[in-house]
Amino acid sequence: MSTVAIVGAGYMGTVIATPLADNGHAVRLVGTHLDGEIIRCCRERGHHPRLRRALPRGVEPYGVEDLAQALEGAEVIVSGVNSLGVRWIGQALGPHLRPGQSVIAVTKGLEAAENGDLVILPDVLRGELPAGIRDQIGLAAIGGPCIAGELAGRRPTCVVFGSRDAGVAERLAEVFRTSYYSVWTTTDLVGLEVCVALKNAYTLAVGMADGLLERAGGCDEAGAYMHNLGAACFAQACTEMAHLLRITGGGRAFAYGLPGAGDLYVTCQRGRSYRLGVLLGSGHSFVEARALMPGETLEAAECVRAVGEALPKLAARGLIDGGDLPLMRALVDVIVRGRPAELPLGSFLRVQNRRAQ
Repeated sequence: MSTVAIVGAGYMGTVIATPLADNGHAVRLVGTHLDGEIIRCCRERGHHPRLRRALPRGVEPYGVEDLAQALEGAEVIVSGVNSLGVRWIGQALGPHLRPGQSVIAVTKGLEAAENGDLVILPDVLRGELPAGIRDQIGLAAIGGPCIAGELAGRRPTCVVFGSRDAGVAERLAEVFRTSYYSVWTTTDLVGLEVCVALKNAYTLAVGMADGLLERAGGCDEAGAYMHNLGAACFAQACTEMAHLLRITGGGRAFAYGLPGAGDLYVTCQRGRSYRLGVLLGSGHSFVEARALMPGETLEAAECVRAVGEALPKLAARGLIDGGDLPLMRALVDVIVRGRPAELPLGSFLRVQNRRAQ
């Protein structure tokens, strides 16, 4: 059995402890500086206040002040922070890492480099580690469709573990796999991480379709919804993910597999990115919608900002055309430029027809 330290006591950081504990591993759940109240409840009542579930048996909660103690002797470390905490966790882990340890991240997001390249968050984390240790640990990430509450309830779940080192990915998969938590592995870490970041952004569009229905007064007396529009956005999202995978060097097939279409589908089932999209579609500006979601980490918006920053630089390098990625450009208009939500179906068709010729 292994000792696993999870840093970050939010939804996904905490629920990933469930298959680990069920496999008999020693699990240490470490709160960040933002998780003080969560850790207090876990210690005093054995209950996670946001998940509204008891901690799995054998999971030991730690405060951030005890990070060094929690990491001592851990073979596996899970980065369970959100996208805004990736640099922090790299800096926090750095002094305590030892050769041979594995770090696996559940965080989703992208950053734009100066030249417009889209940088995956495991590489951002790696860049924050001391130069002497970053090549002596196994670095991996988890992607694919996984609603935290379902995993906590031990519902059947299938995800992908990615690492540039196939041995690292498979060893970690063996630590986590259970009868209900199925794990596939890949060495296409870039493709995996680009997909699972982009699906948050594109979920906004599917949510916006339902928000536009609300703005129109809801379904009519005959029961007409906006599913057709939502489906068009879903399909266009997969097409654009494949296009961005080609640019970033990831395998395009992932756009239509678990990390792309699969994760997009599950994220459209009432998650926070979907709820933000509904607010935008119903007529709220991004500033207004964000104010209506206090305390929520809006990783979808951060991803749109990163891609929006990259697009003109990628165009200047000849990697994309001005008419490419119309749905993402519409999302950039809403999130970055504060424009009203619109879903440009006509531009979807123009791009598809141009590529078919």
